[in-house]
Amino acid sequence: MSAVWDILMHAYAMTPADCVAWRQRVDSRDLRLLREGNKVAGTLAAIRMGQWYGGRSVPVVGVGAVGVSPVHRGQGTATRLMTRLLQEARASGAPLSVLYPATQPLYRRSGYEQAGARYEIRVQMSALEMGERSLTLRAAEPRDEAAITACYSSTARFRPGWLDRGDFSWRRVRDPRSEQVHGYVVEGASGIEGYVYLARRPLKDLKQELGLSDIVATTPAAARRLLRFLGDHHSLGTEVVWYGGPDDPFLLLLREQSYSVRVYMHWMVRVLDVVAALEARGWTRGLSGSLHLDVADDLFPENQGRFVLEVENGQARVTRGGEGRLRLHVRQLASLYTGFQSAAALRSVGLVEADDASVESAVALFSGPQPSLRDMF
Repeated sequence: MSAVWDILMHAYAMTPADCVAWRQRVDSRDLRLLREGNKVAGTLAAIRMGQWYGGRSVPVVGVGAVGVSPVHRGQGTATRLMTRLLQEARASGAPLSVLYPATQPLYRRSGYEQAGARYEIRVQMSALEMGERSLTLRAAEPRDEAAITACYSSTARFRPGWLDRGDFSWRRVRDPRSEQVHGYVVEGASGIEGYVYLARRPLKDLKQELGLSDIVATTPAAARRLLRFLGDHHSLGTEVVWYGGPDDPFLLLLREQSYSVRVYMHWMVRVLDVVAALEARGWTRGLSGSLHLDVADDLFPENQGRFVLEVENGQARVTRGGEGRLRLHVRQLASLYTGFQSAAALRSVGLVEADDASVESAVALFSGPQPSLRDMF
């Protein structure tokens, strides 16, 4: 572990205290090391979780804390480490892997591609005057965790790309590194209808901004009550900051466009198993169609070749064969799979080869809200 900490401090400019906090979140069974002789040359964390697509949770292996010792850089260490991880992840049955890239070329060599974004949302606190106080608001307690998790899941399943959180992700929400977070819930007649976790960040001249590690409302009244609560901090507060997507419904409740939304970082996906990935996600109910794919994959021969995707009643069936009318690399399949890029967009820049009918089918089948992520890992 001392070697892992040393690598992470060099790779991410982390302090010893940061490393201790990180270590408390990560199960040692999730760590992977690559050794050169008797030295630890590289490390990463493989985090098992789920990701929502089409209303279904798809098992994924999240990759974090990828680091290489300074004396082993430039020797292919990270590529070997990632290749071994992907082989292990596929063998375990995970159809997808997801990560935030510190550098894209490494992960593109491993078959990852941009598949969504994490957006920073900043709202002027003076704009949060909802006038809603009909629901009870109180500090969250440990007994509320099950209800809070249920609130999150009921919302996340309709947001492509959001995590089906496990313990690791919830620890980051409730106890992020280097910040003190406070949780609050809003209750109605049927119980908890929303919640927020916030940190108060000091600014100049006694001012502060509120950083939200999570905010969810399952009813209109809960959404307005939470925004009213945040607005009640306006005497010393400047802005409220949280992460999500550009289509965040909370923004629709504001009177004016008194906010900014910017890309914080694009995340990348690797399709580990073409058949399992396409069959695991959900699809638009009432929509049916088929697509003849021809996939290239430099690492997994099992993903190479032609497949027929048939979608009906919200489910997919994938078989070998077909005419291969839409030709693409497994990297572009990741962008198509999540809905981040359409087949038409990918074809326009030469990343997909297909006839018009196949492009139209792919656009229809993979259409939906833009994929986004609220969580880091």
